[in-house]
Amino acid sequence: MKALLIGATGSTGKFLLNELIQDDDYTSVSIFVRRPTGRSHPKLTEHVIDFSSVQEYEQYITGDVLFSCLGTTLKAAGSKEKQWEIDFNIPATFAAIARKNRVNSFVLVSSADASPKSRIFYSRMKGELESAITELNFGQYIIFRPGPLLRSGTDRTGEKIMVKTLGFFNSLGLFKKYKPLPTETLAMKLAKAPWKLPQGTSVIKLTEIAKF
Repeated sequence: MKALLIGATGSTGKFLLNELIQDDDYTSVSIFVRRPTGRSHPKLTEHVIDFSSVQEYEQYITGDVLFSCLGTTLKAAGSKEKQWEIDFNIPATFAAIARKNRVNSFVLVSSADASPKSRIFYSRMKGELESAITELNFGQYIIFRPGPLLRSGTDRTGEKIMVKTLGFFNSLGLFKKYKPLPTETLAMKLAKAPWKLPQGTSVIKLTEIAKF
């Protein structure tokens, strides 16, 4: 199986890339990045592209399954418009091209509260992305909706505080929907999902991720 990956340099994507390379079920892995990663492996093909012109690279967006781990924070993006471009427009464009090129499976890292009807910008953006990809009718569409992600070695103060706070409430049996999930664990589950899940659409929530 040939895998395609966007978001390969992110906190989840870098671990997913390792999983895909090490998994014998995947014969090749193509990643699309803004700048060279320095990674080298016989199975790996790296495409350094301009993400504002994804259509120019559509001949390379071919394979069996496309994984999307692409995303950013509002602070890092600098504005809601820029975050929408990264979190919605780019994955949606890749998905449309992949479907046009007959890629059968799409695996998306979304958000626990994703909903196109949400009043919260981030949750609505993720929900609208899920819906946009649904309309493309992939043979297999897998949506992961994890809660907050636990990034090893994170230097984000707010994230550290959130993880500690949620950990306390989780120990009391509260807010289990938002239990922090290590990115390494999520990556392992993502890599196995196309093999373990049937054709059609599957939505995997945090409580179900552990069952993989």
